[in-house]
Amino acid sequence: MVFRKPPDGGWGWVIVVVSFFTQFLCYGSPLAVGVLYLEWLDAFGEGKGKTAWVGSLANGIGLLASPVCSTCVSSFGARPVAIFSGFMVAGGLMMSSFAPNIYFLYISYGIVVGLGCGLLYTATVTITCQYFDKRRGLALGLISTGSSLGLFIYAALQKELIDLYGLDGCLLIVGALSLNILACGSLMRPLESPDSPPAEKPSVDKVPDQYFVYHEKEKTVEENISILEKGYIDEKCVNSIPDYKQDSVLSKNVLNSINVSEKDTYKKKVVEQTNFCKQLAKRKWQLYLNYWEETVVLFKNKVFSALFVAILLFDIGGFPPSLLMEDVARSANISEDDYHMPLISIIGIMTAVGKLILGILADFKWVNSLYLYVTTLLMTGVALFAIPFAKSYLTLAMLSGILGFLTGNWSIFPYVTTKTVGIEKLTHAYGILMFFAGLGNSLGPPIVGWFYDWTQEYDTAFYFSGFCVLLGGFLLLLAALPCWNACTNQSSKLPPNSYTYKVASSA
Repeated sequence: MVFRKPPDGGWGWVIVVVSFFTQFLCYGSPLAVGVLYLEWLDAFGEGKGKTAWVGSLANGIGLLASPVCSTCVSSFGARPVAIFSGFMVAGGLMMSSFAPNIYFLYISYGIVVGLGCGLLYTATVTITCQYFDKRRGLALGLISTGSSLGLFIYAALQKELIDLYGLDGCLLIVGALSLNILACGSLMRPLESPDSPPAEKPSVDKVPDQYFVYHEKEKTVEENISILEKGYIDEKCVNSIPDYKQDSVLSKNVLNSINVSEKDTYKKKVVEQTNFCKQLAKRKWQLYLNYWEETVVLFKNKVFSALFVAILLFDIGGFPPSLLMEDVARSANISEDDYHMPLISIIGIMTAVGKLILGILADFKWVNSLYLYVTTLLMTGVALFAIPFAKSYLTLAMLSGILGFLTGNWSIFPYVTTKTVGIEKLTHAYGILMFFAGLGNSLGPPIVGWFYDWTQEYDTAFYFSGFCVLLGGFLLLLAALPCWNACTNQSSKLPPNSYTYKVASSA
């Protein structure tokens, strides 16, 4: 699919607004699931690790299915996918209000809502990157603050709704609010102008049927010539027959030609259908092979390979605080009178600030987006190591704010991916990276919960989380340093699609 040049404005700002509200509505409840997590612990009486699976699935399953989500957006477009996903998120939240046990929540809240959020996230990021180039960092930062603002508001909203209407009523109301995603999705107009005239020569991908039929006809031209030559020879043989035998031969040929023409027509149709099916199967198989060949090429890039390891370890260690921080405070015996604001709300508002500021920083020419991302990873690891030493609401609130701000690096992650592999491979590469991010999101909170069930304290769990994030940051830094030297010395010898930090820092 060929897109026009990104306008960096115009209808693109409408895309930014509706993408902002889409992420606000779909991610508000899953990111603020820490409030629901405490209610589910009391309602079902299961262990912390087992209950944490609900929230981790809701935030991880959509990322695990990112390759599928990317394929859906590439095949059907952002607008149809967004509308369909709105029904999934709203339906999953409403179904969760009738959950009889924790296993039902795994499906309704974890899988259905999580998959809908993954589809919406891929759709909003993809269409925003198509509309923006020079201001892509700012645009991605603005839309990603929607989920952070949703975390801030939904944390307090869900707590208030639970006090007024109970857990079931809260989920029903939040599900009804999610139906507004349908209105946002309807405004995600694709970049190609709907009024543009169709191309005179349609591409092979858009009209495979016509192409394959025409291709088969071209292949059978030589066969038709040979048939004509054979008929000419037969005609000469008939002319050489005596007159009294020629009439009988011709009469037989006339009768046979009627039956033969009908048989030929049927055979021709069968051959055309068979050839079409063969060509279609070959094309699908070729597309499958091309996908894996492109995947192998991506992993030959050292920076991309380190990036997928870093995002996996970051989500294993960095995601649990947003889900479990309220329970960390309760385990530290902090009085409710000391609470001025839910810790999850602090994480949410600071994440919004971090996404916006980091997104703006990524647009500066003198800022290297990858090194900026590595810096946030290393600082996140240090903050996670400090959580076991926080024994008061004030220190936990400060650490929540720091972690929230650093978690805002999600806004520059698509930016880093684009500069690593190019806009042409963004959907493919981003789908792979989000798969590993989803794996980390799904494993992180249960691992921390199991550590608590095993040791009856969170200290060991957060030491483990901090180590994972620091390891990922150092690996990415080591992979980036040789590429920096290669860029400064041999940037003119590299192909245009290769990763170069000179290009990344000047974009």
